[in-house]
Order: sequence, then structure tokens, then C-alpha cells
Amino acid sequence: MALLNFRKKTDTTPDEVNPTVESFLQDFSIEVMPRTAEKVEDFRALLPEGTRVYIAHIEGTPIEDMVATAKRLNADGYPVMPHFPARIIKDRATLADWIARYQGEADVKQALLLAGGVTTPHGDFSDSMQLMETGLFDEAGFTRLHVAGHPEGNRDIDAKGTANVDAALRWKNDFQTRTDAKMAIATQFAFEAKPIIAWADSLRDAGITIPVHIGIAGPAKLQTLIKFAIACGVGPSLKVLQKRAMDVTKLLLPYEPNDVVTELAAHKAANPDFNISHVHFFPLGGIKTNATWAHTNGGTSAVPANAS
Repeated sequence: MALLNFRKKTDTTPDEVNPTVESFLQDFSIEVMPRTAEKVEDFRALLPEGTRVYIAHIEGTPIEDMVATAKRLNADGYPVMPHFPARIIKDRATLADWIARYQGEADVKQALLLAGGVTTPHGDFSDSMQLMETGLFDEAGFTRLHVAGHPEGNRDIDAKGTANVDAALRWKNDFQTRTDAKMAIATQFAFEAKPIIAWADSLRDAGITIPVHIGIAGPAKLQTLIKFAIACGVGPSLKVLQKRAMDVTKLLLPYEPNDVVTELAAHKAANPDFNISHVHFFPLGGIKTNATWAHTNGGTSAVPANAS
């Protein structure tokens, strides 16, 4: 099976929806940023009712823009999960202010807690565990807290191996027993199913019981994927993309996540207890493009709200 699935645009619509893929994509989530959300005229024409929408908080984005995006999505009927990147949050007072703004203006009740993409902390926090330890999310009555996962490791935390990442996940797994909030691991995107399955199985073997929402890169140009892979520190997958980029004919063809999703869906169907419970899309080629792919391949799991 090819590591990446490249095909012509005229060959993207299957004869019929694969039922295992349809089931696997049930209740998928998707990630936006304020600037990408602004380009979408009507989310209800693209996403199923109740789709969880993460809002990525990139360094330099004003909290006002984040909250305004959350307010719009909530008004459209989509539960919002904003990022709380520890390293760009100055102090406890700032964290409390963000939580209060999200709740007061956008009725936010869930959050993705992560270290964030900056190397040097801007203030008192350097990792998501410190955010959890403040107790502010519990006090505010957040019902769901997600944490980051890295199937290919995280060089910001472990220069080699996964010892620190694994220790952090064990801590977070213990934390879930001390809170009423539901938890999940939302992962960075990757392009090969077998390493993803091996990583997920390793969590199970280590006693990590937090369910996994696997990150999948949506349809995009190869050049776009390489840019984001470099920015996100995706190691082995980046090597695959770089190898593909050396073939000029493939450089011009779009990528679609058919192969990786189909293989993961088949594994989930054969192993119902598999700890990957949901798909989380990174719409690197655009929100509309990603939503169209999900509807084409996911059938009833991806019918837009306005069409249901």
C-alpha cells in the first residue's frame, strides 16, 4: 500500500461509501484558526450538527479574536474547544481571564491544553500539567479537557526517544482519575497507519486509558503538507513527504488521506477496543476542501447541518 495516496481530482469520488470508514469518521472534529474561520461564510453548510471545533491559538493572536471566533461557532451550534498553550500564557491571572472570557462570551466548556509551539515560556507556565494543577478549569466547571499526543514523538520535549512524553501521559492519565472532566488525547497528524497503530497500542500496554483522537491531515497540496510538517516537527512523515517531493509528477498531484483513514478504520472494525476513538482533522488544504472530502468518504457521518 502506498504511504501517501495521490490521485487526480477527477478520481476522488468512490462508487460507494466504505462502511468502516463511515463508522470511523462518526463524530469527527476539525481545527480552525480565527483567520481561516473568517473565510467560511456558513459552517452549517460544511460541518455536521454538533461537530467539535478546535480553535488553534497561534502566538500573537489576540484573545479577543479567539473569543469572537468561539462565540460565532457556538452560536452556529458547534461545541468549541479552544487551545490553551501554556507557554504563551503569562500567569494564573491571565489564564483565569481567558477562561472567564470564553465562558462569559461564548459558553465554552472544554479546552485543549498543550505546551504550545514557542521554545521559551512567556511567563509562569511551560507545560499543560501546570495549567491543570491551577485547578481553574475544575473551578470553572469545564466538562472536557483534551491533551496533546505525538505518535512520532516530540522533539521539544524529548531530543531522543519518548521518555518525557510518556511520563507526562502517565501523569495526565492519573489526573483523569482526580477530575470529573472527560479527557482525550488529541494527536499531531501523521501519514502512515502502521506506526500510528503501534504507538496507540504502546499507550494501552503502558496502562494509559485516555482515549485517542487521531490527527489526520486533510486534502492538500504536497508543498502545503511539507510546510506544515516542518512547522509542526513531524519527523518520519516529513521524510516521506520530502521523498515524494523529489518526483515532479507527484509534486503536482493533491494528497488525500484515503489510505491512512481506510487502514485505521479497518483496524478499528477488527479491534473494537482499539483506543483510537475519533478522528481529528487538520484542514491544511482548507476547511471546505476537508469537509467535502469527509462528506464524500464518510457518508452519513459527515452530512452538513443544513443538509440533514
